Amino acid sequence: MGENGTYYRSFVTLLIVVSLAFGWLLLPYYSAIFWGAVLAVSFSPLHRRITERFPRYPNLSALATLLICLVIVIFPLLVLISALLREGALIYQRLESGELSLGLYYERIVDALPDSVHQLLQELGLGDMFSLQEKLSAGALEGSKFIAGQAVNIGQNTAGVLISLGIMLYLLFFLLRDGAHLARTVKLLMPLDDEHKLMLIQKFITVVRATIKGNIVVAATQGALGGFIFWVLGIEGALLWGVIMAFLSLLPAVGAAIIWFPVAVYFLVTGAYVDATILIAFGVFVIGLVDNILRPLLVGKDTKMPDYVVLVSTLGGLATFGLNGFVIGPLLAALFMSVWSLFPAAIKTHHGR
Repeated sequence: MGENGTYYRSFVTLLIVVSLAFGWLLLPYYSAIFWGAVLAVSFSPLHRRITERFPRYPNLSALATLLICLVIVIFPLLVLISALLREGALIYQRLESGELSLGLYYERIVDALPDSVHQLLQELGLGDMFSLQEKLSAGALEGSKFIAGQAVNIGQNTAGVLISLGIMLYLLFFLLRDGAHLARTVKLLMPLDDEHKLMLIQKFITVVRATIKGNIVVAATQGALGGFIFWVLGIEGALLWGVIMAFLSLLPAVGAAIIWFPVAVYFLVTGAYVDATILIAFGVFVIGLVDNILRPLLVGKDTKMPDYVVLVSTLGGLATFGLNGFVIGPLLAALFMSVWSLFPAAIKTHHGR
């Protein structure tokens, strides 16, 4: 028993060390690997249908699904990123040259306010218009500088971007083709009861699909609608603002209104009542209702977590993992809640033995 125990501990130690070393080896391309797995989970139902029609051609089925993924997701995303970076760089040039100034817009809003509001601002210590103008202009300049810097970085690191994209597509092909076998292997290796294994795997798949199919699709729709109405109203940088609204739409209790509502207020105080009415009506009855209509259709009721959990986990994921945190954060939160929900049953099973 002693020798068996020593052998077991040694083997587990070796297993952990080798696994950590392998994870460290893959760390530079973890984003490509992660998104390859996410897309494989998201497109597995489509791949299953194609495989049912062509059961003798697994490679062809995986390739067909991969091409559909390229057309639906990857190519449009690359075009959007390219246009976004180009527009961000252009806005940065206009801000730096002084042609565009947020401080000027703030000055127009303040000038249009009644004297009672001016007095209230003075009492609250917000009457230093010049200081606020400088802060707004500096903040806008820093934000646009970041986007312009990202454009330069991507241009300088084109080889790295292409390698990551190639790894993601290569991995996606094999995950689609061999995904069922890999899932059975993972399920077999998990040190849990079959019922608990099935629950955790289903929860993982459900949350990934819900995040991609639900949250991201809803956010993209709200961002596209927001960018569209900004373009119709002739607002500068409609594409950039649309993308910002899409990201904010991923956060509960924040949403796209944090962008379009101040613009509507600016229209109101500067006398552009028609534009303000159009923007408010479109924001409330079109952009605002997208979440209530699309999300229940795309995300089942059983997959929804409390809004405060989604908000905290998304912000934490962004802070820890960057843009990947939009998916990783809610996923870890869902798995955390699932594992703790299994804890009482695991205790009973342990004591029963």
